Amino acid sequence: MPHKMLKLSTLAILVAGASQASAAVYDIQQVNENSTLVDQPYPVQSDRALTYVSTGIESSGTDASCFTTDCTNNAYKVTGQALRGSQGKPLQETVAYNANEQQVNDESSLWNYCSRNLGYESCKDWAKREFFGIGYTEEQEWEQSGLGGLQKKSAAWVKGYSSNSQGLVDGTPVTTFASNPDKYQGTQKDNLGSFNGSAEESIDSSVNGVIGDFVYGITSSALFKNSHGNPRAFDKRGFVNAGGNDVSLAPVAKDASPLVSNMGQTQANAGILFNDQLLVVGSSAYSPSFYGKDGNGNLRQDEDKLPNVEDILNTGTPTLDFNRFKTCASDSSTNLYANWECQFSTFANEAAFWLVDANGDIKSGSISTGIGEQRDGLAVIDKDNEDLSFQASAKSVALVNGLPLAVGYSTKDVNGKLYAIQAAYFVADNQELMSWKRNFIPGLPIREGDNGDFSYTIANAVNNQSMIVGDAKGNGEKPLRAYVYKIGDSSAQFLDNLVPSLFFKDSNSHASAVNNHDQVVGWVDTTNGTKVERKHRAFTYIAGAAQGEALASKNAWLLDDLVNDGKQDSNANKYRIINATGINDAGVISATALYCEKGYDNTSQNSYCNGGEAGAEKYVSVKLTPINGAKASDIIKRAKQEDEPVKRSGGSLGFLALTALGFIGFRRRK
Repeated sequence: MPHKMLKLSTLAILVAGASQASAAVYDIQQVNENSTLVDQPYPVQSDRALTYVSTGIESSGTDASCFTTDCTNNAYKVTGQALRGSQGKPLQETVAYNANEQQVNDESSLWNYCSRNLGYESCKDWAKREFFGIGYTEEQEWEQSGLGGLQKKSAAWVKGYSSNSQGLVDGTPVTTFASNPDKYQGTQKDNLGSFNGSAEESIDSSVNGVIGDFVYGITSSALFKNSHGNPRAFDKRGFVNAGGNDVSLAPVAKDASPLVSNMGQTQANAGILFNDQLLVVGSSAYSPSFYGKDGNGNLRQDEDKLPNVEDILNTGTPTLDFNRFKTCASDSSTNLYANWECQFSTFANEAAFWLVDANGDIKSGSISTGIGEQRDGLAVIDKDNEDLSFQASAKSVALVNGLPLAVGYSTKDVNGKLYAIQAAYFVADNQELMSWKRNFIPGLPIREGDNGDFSYTIANAVNNQSMIVGDAKGNGEKPLRAYVYKIGDSSAQFLDNLVPSLFFKDSNSHASAVNNHDQVVGWVDTTNGTKVERKHRAFTYIAGAAQGEALASKNAWLLDDLVNDGKQDSNANKYRIINATGINDAGVISATALYCEKGYDNTSQNSYCNGGEAGAEKYVSVKLTPINGAKASDIIKRAKQEDEPVKRSGGSLGFLALTALGFIGFRRRK
């Protein structure tokens, strides 16, 4: 007798939903969609909707918890980003895919990353989509037929560039210093030329936070035009808008080379108010990583950090030459904006901070210790592998006992043989912030060789109770695992051990944020297929005391279940939440969701939208607000409905999976 699998039919799901009382724990609200990207000229005509993703939620300050107070009309702002297409190299990451080799620069290197670390059968398709853009055609792949893509950005020197992303606050675009030619700094700014068309139409940006009148995030340079080509002043810089003062966050190294001071990247990842100023933490370039000295004082170079021109333009002219590339780093008299090669510069980065007041005045410094070409006791380049360089970044910050506590990662020289990115926290010694102490988070071992537990570990967020959340990427194709760690404990704890009922064995998970009540949010796999991209859903985990009467301590839920009211025709059934990016102390969550305008076909977790019609779903940014007085009995778990025989257009994270939402990097072992 042939095997028969019991399947929950659509009718059964509808009946089950109808029998439930109308209830939920969270209310869901879609964020406005006012990006002007759709109004800007672009070389490809497409009716594809923009992708809206959230990056965080405004602090609730001393406001009461929404689990015990009515917050229906709360005004907490959601920060985010609108995306036209794929990015290839995510703007949000200090080094692409958290790989300190920094060799992702063409289609082949994207494919290598995917195949070595994810093992998808579709890696070829994914690499092409990230390089040539969404919707590219094989016949016209070199004619910029796709939306977004790394190839367009790499070819901008020759072909120009149109914006692919735009930073938002509550869905409204944010303009930064990068749109004003007078705000560009550096000793070689006069070599840039003038804007190549409208600055706003060549800038990529993302907003990472809003605190009062301060808005901060990351922006690319606008594209300029001079007699040599179309240069950018830099690849990306942190920005702060302080009321009417829009400022650039320059590299913090006091003895930086011309390449670093003019073209070095910075990132503004997180911020808090400190002594009536905005304290922003992130990363800052301090030395080139493609050509520099190792721990033995020897000059090392990595030619793979410069792509071949044929892999960017499908032609041999103009040329890209590594000897010219080296002069960007070695010859202070080099005109950095006369050589295309300098546009591909890669850097060693240190954890850094910037204090910005209401007038836009800045005090900056390094969180990593050291001067010159050493940070935390390490040289720029690994003496055993010229591919690897020192990398550090602060991704979150909180005030603990009146002093900043930052978390992120630094570089550890594993057994003196391998530079590895490892989760760390940094404690400021005093109010002046000129001295910080670094500590690696215990229980996240990285070992050299292919048998090591993890290829990298990162701390993503921290609260004022010294609770840290982050991720550890398993070596090779092993999963990304979310963890929690309380400073003073002996070891980090993985969520797949704490809540195995939701975080099943070998599932991927990512912890994005934690509030001061120890409520954690992020995403987790909800399917367990192999060699394919899995479906993801947003989760919340209560690491501390129960939140209201609904969310018990030490338990975890999918946010899809917490917004589910059991009704097919309700607002809640228009969304499936794929990633939670922030949570404030009132319990309000920022998230990214799949959206079906007419409502999903039923209330199950994996329901079709319009019967699986291609393009029926789109990505939207949402805000989730706790419902005052909600109880555990109000939680309605969505049925899974496993009977989906065909691939859905929006059933997984799509091009976001490995970039804006995935944060999955790679380490090539040698």
